[in-house]
Amino acid sequence: MENDDIFTRVNREYFRLTGSEKRIADFIMLRQQNCQFLSISELAEQAGVAEATVSRFSRRLGYAGYNAMKLSIASSVAGRPAMGEVYPDGSDRSIMISSEKLAAIHTDTINQTRHLVRPDVIRRTADILIAAKRILCMGQGVSMVMAEEMADLFSTVLPNLFAVKDSHHQAMRAATLGEGDAVFYFSHSGNNPDLMDVLRVVKERGARSIIMTRFSNSVGAVRADVVLECGSRESPMQQGSVSARMAQLYLLDVLYAEICRREAPGLEVRRKLVTEALAAKHAWRSNLPESKGIAMN
Repeated sequence: MENDDIFTRVNREYFRLTGSEKRIADFIMLRQQNCQFLSISELAEQAGVAEATVSRFSRRLGYAGYNAMKLSIASSVAGRPAMGEVYPDGSDRSIMISSEKLAAIHTDTINQTRHLVRPDVIRRTADILIAAKRILCMGQGVSMVMAEEMADLFSTVLPNLFAVKDSHHQAMRAATLGEGDAVFYFSHSGNNPDLMDVLRVVKERGARSIIMTRFSNSVGAVRADVVLECGSRESPMQQGSVSARMAQLYLLDVLYAEICRREAPGLEVRRKLVTEALAAKHAWRSNLPESKGIAMN
């Protein structure tokens, strides 16, 4: 853990923290830039905890004390814009500044995820997906959007993969799984009740479970068979940001590339079939009157 930045350490320890320690963790994740300038007394006051709790939190993360943790915060945020600085005003200049800062934030998030990629985990995930008779992609809220993205991206490599939206349908479909089937669940926090319900049913049915999350020690991650960890500097209490979704898409692409590498012969056949099916649709649309400049009633 010595080479991890403070945000990675916080995310990995988050669900082992006490309630008071989680308040410090949330405060640091939400106010990353400002924390490097706070004394231990100021941080304790603003986070609503005792100074002794801040010291204990620092040691919990592996630092010798608060000053060492503060130096790590300064190092981790160096050159990285605070989110509050991204949306100044509506002028052309500010739009360009915002675009540059957001590009830096998104690049930083992808780089975080790149450092979290574990080849053995990618290979194990690919093993499960390729061998599975049926794969159900699930999530809640924004995470469900990612499940649908996966279903679309993997449609030609894994034709037995389906996205399941509603939580009731997720429970119903999970109940019909058996050995040789798998569930791929997206959950930034790895700690929502619907995820717990699905993982319980999946285990009872003898199927395999894969979770993509930011928090590798969350309750859901501990219960899943495989954990894909993605980078994003936000606490579990924050809503999924664009950067968080980009991190997930990047990690999905890494997994997709590995499966494509293994499934090359069959993939080419399926892609040819898909191309022919889409070509027929495009040919049909090109014959419509509006495509020739004629309005339709």
